[in-house]
Amino acid sequence: MMEQPMFSLADKTVVITGGGRGIGRGIARACARAGANVVITGRSPDPLLDTARELGALGVDHLVIPGDITSPGAIDEIVRKTEARFGAIDGWVNNAGSASAGDVGPMIDLDEGQWDRVVDLNLKWTFFAMQAAARAMVGRGGSIVNLSSRSGSMPCPPTAQYGAAKAGVDSLTATAATEWGHLGIRVNAIAPGVVLTETSQSMTNPSRRRRQIETVPLQRLGVVDDVGPLAVYLLSDESSWVSGTVIPVNGGSRIPIGLLTYLHHKNKDVEV
Repeated sequence: MMEQPMFSLADKTVVITGGGRGIGRGIARACARAGANVVITGRSPDPLLDTARELGALGVDHLVIPGDITSPGAIDEIVRKTEARFGAIDGWVNNAGSASAGDVGPMIDLDEGQWDRVVDLNLKWTFFAMQAAARAMVGRGGSIVNLSSRSGSMPCPPTAQYGAAKAGVDSLTATAATEWGHLGIRVNAIAPGVVLTETSQSMTNPSRRRRQIETVPLQRLGVVDDVGPLAVYLLSDESSWVSGTVIPVNGGSRIPIGLLTYLHHKNKDVEV
């Protein structure tokens, strides 16, 4: 009998929040190539359907569940529909998270609404999604992967609340791995650097792009397919003794882009 290849997700079902765009879509593709049943969720149906077409072309069983994880009952609906279709949940990727342009600003000027929108999406609802996933995994074990950011461990101007939320994700990852380890549930996080997505490419001008690349020893920015393979590893049986980790994927960069941009604008008129 031929053994399955390493990092196979055959016969596993993986849920990916924010699976319609960017890193979430890349993770969905990677999981499909590894043989998983893939469930994708997100606020906007059209990007989910685009991702679903890619998954169909890869020949895997998949399920699309449009919805906003910050809406009451949405996470429970994801669990219910996934279990009804596939019987169980083996892996869960908490990718949904962002900060809109309207929530970016100097720390001294941030208001309560800007704080709550970013922290609720990136921390509060990541926690409740983790909790729902863990409850679904009790009795059989599983793997939860959170998308963090290097902003969680480095200065994050001008989006302080985003960095604070991602620091909270790192802490929750470690605590969940500790509390749920005896249940056979592993919890890890991925902390990407600057990854080119549909949104980031449209928002970044050439001069800023050059400054970003100059901070990366590998001399390029990330692409979504740089993150997906690591997620597959963390979801696979080959990572069965890996839990409570936050793994950076940043091309070797040690300089936060938010800090770099902040210093560029603050110092551009200063004579040296």
